[in-house]
Amino acid sequence: MKKLFITALISSLGLVNPAGATDLFEAINISASGMYAQNIRMKLAAENIANADSIVGEAGGPYRRKTVSFKAVTSKETGLTRVEPSKISRDTKTPLRKEYDPSNPLANAEGFVEMPNVNTMIESVDMREASRMYEANMAAIETAKLMMVRSLDLLR
Repeated sequence: MKKLFITALISSLGLVNPAGATDLFEAINISASGMYAQNIRMKLAAENIANADSIVGEAGGPYRRKTVSFKAVTSKETGLTRVEPSKISRDTKTPLRKEYDPSNPLANAEGFVEMPNVNTMIESVDMREASRMYEANMAAIETAKLMMVRSLDLLR
């Protein structure tokens, strides 16, 4: 995903010219798709943090961390690649945490309660990374806008 983001960012700055596309609007669209992807990552990280202590989730068991997968979508008209979310899923690979609390009505026979598989430190880092990538895409859009304004000024 990082490679896709960097490729999109570089091409949106006009440093790479895939398939002969030079349209600044396409550069803005590429950065906007990156911003949308990072927005989804930030929302999921926030949801995971908010449910880090939810021992009763939607399926009746403890809350399971949500993750998002992305895919690269190449435009047939321009040859440019955008990022799009492909699937939001529950993390069933990471084991649930167990805490000893025999007084809890949800405790098992040994006195352990299953807790969500959310690590708030990982979620915070993921949210910060998504925020920085969002800002980088915004900077790329601002650069494209500035290039458009300067191009119009040259035509006057």
